[in-house]
Amino acid sequence: MTAMDRPVSIAMQRRGGFTLLEMLVALIVLGFLIIGLNQGVQTGLGIWRAQARQVGHVAELAPTARVLQSLLAGIPVAPMANVDRGSPQPIGFHGAEDRLEFVGDLPNGLGLTQRAEMALALKDDRLVLSWIPHRRELAGTAQPWNDAELMRGVASLQFDYFNTSAPGVAPGWVTRWDGQVLPALIRVRVSFAKGDTRQWPDLIVAPRLAGPAG
Repeated sequence: MTAMDRPVSIAMQRRGGFTLLEMLVALIVLGFLIIGLNQGVQTGLGIWRAQARQVGHVAELAPTARVLQSLLAGIPVAPMANVDRGSPQPIGFHGAEDRLEFVGDLPNGLGLTQRAEMALALKDDRLVLSWIPHRRELAGTAQPWNDAELMRGVASLQFDYFNTSAPGVAPGWVTRWDGQVLPALIRVRVSFAKGDTRQWPDLIVAPRLAGPAG
């Protein structure tokens, strides 16, 4: 190798490596990338956990909503001769703002007696379905009520009734119902304690769609 070739060879060797400054810059950039990826993963995991909790809450409330919808939509009614135009009369129905009493068929698994006198109300922080058998031979006798807990952690319970049948009264929601016929709609509102992330959308049921009892 001649003297003239030596500078060219040294320059090529220098261009083949990285300086300390270049290495530091590369490490800093790599560190920022790792931090960004870690934050993205943590954010994704947080969203996933929140969605999992929400799905769990919905799954927890769904059975209660199905039971209430089945009970209210299936309230049996019986024809009454002295009601105008043969409008069906509920066997038993009394609606208040915080309590609903009616006669209906028990959901499967709550008892051997299918037809029962039932009440929906709050007991402490529990939404409870109370019931006793509806039998003619037991009429007038004191019977112990059975309680079935539908949901826990409830702060407030509200029933509303949509009126379309009262003459001279504009259709709308009322907080009491003692009419001879069932309300057109029943709305169930539930709220939970502060800090409880569960959300209960208004449950609206049309009991008349079940039709008169056979």
